[in-house]
Amino acid sequence: MIDLTTLADLTPGICSVTLRSHGIDEVVRISSNAGLAGIEWGTDVHVSDAESAAHAKGATEAAGLTVLSLGSYYRCGAFGDFDRVLDLATALGAPRIRVWAGEQGSAGAGQEHRDAVVKDTQRIADLAAARGVAIAFEYHGNTLTDSPATTLELLNRVNHANVGTYWQPAVGLSDQQALESLHEVLPHVVGVHCFSWGPVAERFPLRNRKLLWQTVSDVLRGNGKDLDIMLEFVEDDLPDNVINDASFLHTITLGED
Repeated sequence: MIDLTTLADLTPGICSVTLRSHGIDEVVRISSNAGLAGIEWGTDVHVSDAESAAHAKGATEAAGLTVLSLGSYYRCGAFGDFDRVLDLATALGAPRIRVWAGEQGSAGAGQEHRDAVVKDTQRIADLAAARGVAIAFEYHGNTLTDSPATTLELLNRVNHANVGTYWQPAVGLSDQQALESLHEVLPHVVGVHCFSWGPVAERFPLRNRKLLWQTVSDVLRGNGKDLDIMLEFVEDDLPDNVINDASFLHTITLGED
């Protein structure tokens, strides 16, 4: 028998990149109407300076939603101005910043690039920890987190308590392969990006991979660590499809069939 007292809570949210063509207030309105609990605000369009960060924070909180994280496009290994990213996160009230593990896939990355990503990640993790902000890698192709093995290798080398990783099903994997990848990195997962894509990145309703996402949510809930599961990309980028996918997301985060 499952001990229900040990099950983790999964917070259903959305990445603002899902609604890239909509303004901050519209993103909040659509997310609220969908019954979602929080938003990861991206720096690509919505949160680019102190003013937009404060706007997003205020609008999110006024709607009764939570700022889940800052979705940055900072590339570890570049040794860029991370204080600016931290300033945005602070103005936004984000507890976590998403970063990218370099700019080369693991197969082609040389030792110099790998070492730079490790060293820079350690640097920004210290800077973020001083401000009470966590760091999470985007789990993505063409970076050093393009597979479970390379992600674990990087995290082990970084060896920093303030650094975890997101997870998402890599494009082209079967359900079983995706689940295997989740199990491998599970101890380090601090958030999940949730979508339903075909083998060549065709976008479908989330329910098209119903079994995968039901099983993923069961694994996450059974892992005993509360985390965010965020919609990222919907079919045709339509707000109505955010509503539809959010309905299914609610079902799986609650452990319902």
